[in-house]
Amino acid sequence: MVWNVEKVLKQDAPQFDPSQVGVTASRMPTLASARKIDDMTVELTTREPDSFLPINLTNLFMASPAKWQKLFDAAAGADAKAKSQAAWAAFAKDASGTGPWKMSSFTPRERLELVKNENYWDKARVPKVDKMLLLPMPEANARTAALLSGQVDWIEAPAPDAVAEIKQRGFVIYSNEEPHVWPWQFSRIEGSPWNDIRVRKAANLCIDREGLRDGLLAGLMVPATGTFEPGHPWRGKPTFQIKYDKPAAQKLMQEAGFGPNKKLTVKVQTSASGSGQMLPLPMNEYLQQALAECYFDVQLDVIEWNTLFTNWRRGAKDPSANGANATNVTYAAMDPFFAMVRFLQSSMAPPVSNNWGFINNPKFDELVMKARQTFDPASRDQSLAELHAASVDDAALLYVAHDVAPRAMSPNVKGLVQPKSWFVDFSPVSIAP
Repeated sequence: MVWNVEKVLKQDAPQFDPSQVGVTASRMPTLASARKIDDMTVELTTREPDSFLPINLTNLFMASPAKWQKLFDAAAGADAKAKSQAAWAAFAKDASGTGPWKMSSFTPRERLELVKNENYWDKARVPKVDKMLLLPMPEANARTAALLSGQVDWIEAPAPDAVAEIKQRGFVIYSNEEPHVWPWQFSRIEGSPWNDIRVRKAANLCIDREGLRDGLLAGLMVPATGTFEPGHPWRGKPTFQIKYDKPAAQKLMQEAGFGPNKKLTVKVQTSASGSGQMLPLPMNEYLQQALAECYFDVQLDVIEWNTLFTNWRRGAKDPSANGANATNVTYAAMDPFFAMVRFLQSSMAPPVSNNWGFINNPKFDELVMKARQTFDPASRDQSLAELHAASVDDAALLYVAHDVAPRAMSPNVKGLVQPKSWFVDFSPVSIAP
């Protein structure tokens, strides 16, 4: 545990790996250090009281120190730093852990082959199949064609316009709302058109989310009226109701000084594909057309997914934003930090975390502090509900959709439990003869 904390926090540790910081330390920014007390006890020190940390620790991905040391000892390099980087590169190609699957081969951007771990400690969860092959296919139509042709047994995110054919041909589609938001994050730096709350609210009122769901996405989404929907303990009671109300949106834009003959130009950075992005280009084109009716002129800056994800940590002030005043990076909403804090707290602005637009709202900061320092679960839920309601009332983001994690598969695939989660348990899955 201590070794894995230091690999992302202690820059003079031999195993320190800058490439892992963005997906670990940035997700638990109060964590300062770790100290071993005994073989079963570790003391974690934070920079401030943080009731979110026990949840965020799921993002501290554990690597084997023994495996890394073996790779480090065998690595070539001019110095210890170069050897460390070489060791991590080798580790990525031949990872080790304690889970139910083992990596047998890996070719970047081509394939990952996993085999079951016969010695997994939980015998009830040893995988039912001997081998699983994962193939990256960025295009939805290519994935769908691979399934229909029998090339693969299972695909993530089938093409929505092929759903009817997939079902007609006997394949099975699973879906379930997951903690996910498809948004635009607004730039709030000086000169941004989104600094006017009337503009932010108008954009949120100008989108026909039900039309997007029932048309382009063939039912494979849930309309978003915030990060959390009614019934969630962190929903709260926002007074601004996000819905489709084009006349109200047009009125707000006219009050802000815009109209049919004077449109507001906005630029959003997005990707053509990517994890959790659903159908980013068609969806953004849908928003582009919808917002045009409310006096917006939307320009799209389409870049590669990994570049967009990297830019997310650099922020709206960075040249990598290419002048965009909004970014379209979907996010997981499974814990307080992931769902709200990293976007709303002013101290989470780049390079610390994902407050891409440099939101600086004292009310948000006050509510974050209140929730973070509350260790009673019920009281913390109340504080988080207040924070969420405040963010919706401020139209802090353009809330569009929640993904339902659609996956299509051969009827021979058995045992899948479709979760309300980003995590899928492959262990009980089997293939009928």
